[in-house]
Amino acid sequence: MRKFFISFLLLSIPAFMFAQKSKLYTIATLDPGHFHAALVQKTMYPNVAKEVYVYAKPSADLDMHLKRITDYNNRKENPTNWKEVLYTGDDFFKKLISDKNANLVMLSGNNELKSEYILTALQNGLNVIADKPMAIDAKGFEKIKKSFVVAKQNKLQLYDIMTERFEITSILQRLLAQEASVFGTLEKGTKEHPAIEKKNVHMLYKTVSGNVLTRPEWFMDITKQGEGIADVMTHVVDLVQWVCFPNQVIDYKKDIKILDANHWPTNLTLSQFSALTHATAFPSYLQKQIIKDSILPYYCNGEILYQLKGVYVKTTTLWNYKSEYNAGDMYSSYMRGTKASLKIQQGPNEAFKPVLYIIPNSNDTGFEKALNEIIAKLQTEFLGVGIEKTNEGYKVTVPTKYSENHEEHFGRVVQFYLGYLDHNNMPNWEVPNMIAKYYTTTSALTLAQSKK
Repeated sequence: MRKFFISFLLLSIPAFMFAQKSKLYTIATLDPGHFHAALVQKTMYPNVAKEVYVYAKPSADLDMHLKRITDYNNRKENPTNWKEVLYTGDDFFKKLISDKNANLVMLSGNNELKSEYILTALQNGLNVIADKPMAIDAKGFEKIKKSFVVAKQNKLQLYDIMTERFEITSILQRLLAQEASVFGTLEKGTKEHPAIEKKNVHMLYKTVSGNVLTRPEWFMDITKQGEGIADVMTHVVDLVQWVCFPNQVIDYKKDIKILDANHWPTNLTLSQFSALTHATAFPSYLQKQIIKDSILPYYCNGEILYQLKGVYVKTTTLWNYKSEYNAGDMYSSYMRGTKASLKIQQGPNEAFKPVLYIIPNSNDTGFEKALNEIIAKLQTEFLGVGIEKTNEGYKVTVPTKYSENHEEHFGRVVQFYLGYLDHNNMPNWEVPNMIAKYYTTTSALTLAQSKK
């Protein structure tokens, strides 16, 4: 365990800090339609040029992106110093390829052509870091598989932005699940009672970087954003793989069996759509989906029941219009071991902050002693982490210094990626597991859509 914690501590430090001489990377941001594009630039990086080349069509999405970068540059605390170099035009992608101003493409926006953009960028010698999802359907999945082949051939790195790996309760759940004296071994579960259950609940109406988020109109078009089962579900499926099967290669052809999948809409009224987008009417491309003259069924909810390496898993993603508690997005996770269960909750009882609980399967008097020994080892790397008794078992207490928010996680992901670029040392399980993740989401979507 000690060896693992040391390796984790080293991985928590940006890899480029260990380089004798780090390479310099120049970012080209392609068609930034999602606010995640700006969050990548909420911090600066020592080996990234301050000039960022932006290629897009003129649009309100582009204007909002540039405003967010300007706000980061002008904030009072830790201002950034980015210089956005803008090109606008219908040929923006061809221009990005021909200009050769950058060696790294960042994508976060309309997902309709994302898999095609990724493949073409790699074919033209550009590294790619992409916001999720890289593929929103089976056709896109095939392009992503090809993209990884091209990346290897051209000695490039393709990576998606999995921010939730940096959430402290997920990190601790991952570590505790590897401790046989406390967790035992992961159960197999059944269809009715999966051994792993993970769910996230997102809010369409929410605040980002201190401002109420304006959604693009196309965000509610599943042909452009993707259905929830193929979009935000990528985070949930990724955490299943990363937390429950750490450092293990997953072969999507052998290790994954999709058992069932379902999807359903969140119905948005015109007034709600207007509050989200500031548009006064539904755009023409959504008109054919409108029911009862003023309701848009947005298929953003879904669930998948599958087996991963023989273990039954259920993942769920939900989108509400707005939090009834005035809270943000929420996440829950449940893992059943032969000695204890590990549960993350983020509800009213936790003040809407993720909290990890340890629930023993029995009243074994030796359990608490074993747990205290494991917590003592955890404290060598995570000073201040502790436990408190509850009615069901134990609550893991975490100092606030480890509780970074979702926006801060983007910088963490980019730092890791830059390290992989510098050292060409992406773990051997990352690429096959990214492929496995998108196989799971896109195959489940195909199944859900096939149902009458």
